[in-house]
Amino acid sequence: MPDLIERSADILARATSAVALTGAGISVESGIPPFRGKGGLWEKMDPMKVAHIDAFLEDPEGVWNLLIKDMKTVLDKARPNSGHTVLADLERLGILKTVITQNVDGLHQMAGNSDVIEFHGNFAWQRCLDCNRSIETSRVDLAQIPPRCRCGGILRPDCVFFGEMIPHEALIRSQKLSAACDVMLVIGTSAMVQPAATMPFIAKDNGAVIIEINPEPTPLTSRISNLPLLGNACSIMPRLAAAIRQRMPLPDNR
Repeated sequence: MPDLIERSADILARATSAVALTGAGISVESGIPPFRGKGGLWEKMDPMKVAHIDAFLEDPEGVWNLLIKDMKTVLDKARPNSGHTVLADLERLGILKTVITQNVDGLHQMAGNSDVIEFHGNFAWQRCLDCNRSIETSRVDLAQIPPRCRCGGILRPDCVFFGEMIPHEALIRSQKLSAACDVMLVIGTSAMVQPAATMPFIAKDNGAVIIEINPEPTPLTSRISNLPLLGNACSIMPRLAAAIRQRMPLPDNR
């Protein structure tokens, strides 16, 4: 592992157009449970009953009570961890251009990344089904479920439910950036869910080095990862940052 971290640091210190693809694993240590996999929310509830747009439109009160209310409580308290802050440092150095994320927690922006492509939207905002007005989730009053806009319309998370399309612009930009990057950091995701799953392959096909940071091997590990760093993001990312710091000045703002 130390050798892999040193090699990864060598490559990142020379990179000028790296892209990060992140999933739930990077936010677990901020107290946000994953949706998929062992211990994920979908082991406890059927996503088609609580996270499909048809389920929400049919029973918004039920979906708010079963899923969204608890998510708001968790995300209101969540703060970026060292995995997020190192990515922000890499952006400030000019190494990292963009974060492509499957997460809806907004922690990359909170950590300081300025260009974040959100495949599944952002739970930091709620949107009215009637007038389309947006309001910060932190300001939503849960005294009434489902919460209402000032116009009387029902509020919904500004996230992509099952049954809804991923924003077209997010997909097109992600494909272009993946094709143009010199390094792709794959962090906290097995990249099994489309369309995110295609991004590492696009990057690899166009000559990028794939650095994977995951607790356990994934389908990417044996197929396309050049440097698989096995471990949690909060363990690996500070070690990687320290190795990069030896090669170039890395902001130390923590």
